[in-house]
Amino acid sequence: MTIHVVGNVCVDLSFRLQRLPQPGETLNAAAAGEGVGGEGANQAAAAAPTGADVVLWGPVGRDAASERVESLLATEIPKLDLTRLDLPCDRSVILIDRAGENVIVTAAACAEAFDPLAMTGLADKWAAGDMLLMQGNLQPAVTAACLKAARDAGLFTILNPSPLPAEPLDLTTVSLLVANRPEAEALTGEADAERAARRLQGMGAENVIVTLGAAGALLVQAGSLLRIPAAEAEAIDASGAGDCFAGTLAGFFAQGASLPEAARLATQAAGIAVGRAGTLASFPSRAELSALTNSLKPENV
Repeated sequence: MTIHVVGNVCVDLSFRLQRLPQPGETLNAAAAGEGVGGEGANQAAAAAPTGADVVLWGPVGRDAASERVESLLATEIPKLDLTRLDLPCDRSVILIDRAGENVIVTAAACAEAFDPLAMTGLADKWAAGDMLLMQGNLQPAVTAACLKAARDAGLFTILNPSPLPAEPLDLTTVSLLVANRPEAEALTGEADAERAARRLQGMGAENVIVTLGAAGALLVQAGSLLRIPAAEAEAIDASGAGDCFAGTLAGFFAQGASLPEAARLATQAAGIAVGRAGTLASFPSRAELSALTNSLKPENV
């Protein structure tokens, strides 16, 4: 099984602060850094160390930043299919406070212009039994078309709808929806995570996971609900935790783990990530993920 990750690629500029600024306020950062990011790139990079066969399909520009991003991604993801557009590379600014909470602003011209079905050979490269993993960075109509085409072709489809689109989502082509608590509430109007998860399944998603940060996650599968405990971790930087969870979940599931097993492993992987600074730099290595699979025996998952 090949995981086709379709999503955005960008340059991440991050600032570490004692606290997040108030409107109109200027603060000096304790530290700053620049690296490669984008939810599509992040999730592909998180899935690859699980040992899964991963391909990243994403857009970049024709500037020096795009060249740099491609070079860095090639060290993380063996298979890249990046589309060059006559635009500057997308960029994100990430503000992180001392508790690890973050806010992110993204300039996403490449992602907004990208149509993988029209611009790439994606539909010719995937096959029945493969997996499609998408996020919310592309145009909603493009995301919907990809999910439908993949589902019609016999793929298992995973959607992590972040950022959320303004218009309602069609979840009937989604095999697994992965959303955090605020996203689940925004999609359903339900503040209670369990009710939100069940409502999302009722809206058409075959399976639903709602991540709850330090409280773990909920999995609704075939009408049954499983509570997954969080890993013990001291949060330093939560900016890549959701992408780490989604990518490692897809990677383990693609290799034969059950959804509950994959979700437990992904929760542990995200716990490792929040205890480190950075995004890609915080993700567990192949050796760390192997150790996780050995520590979480089948009878415990």
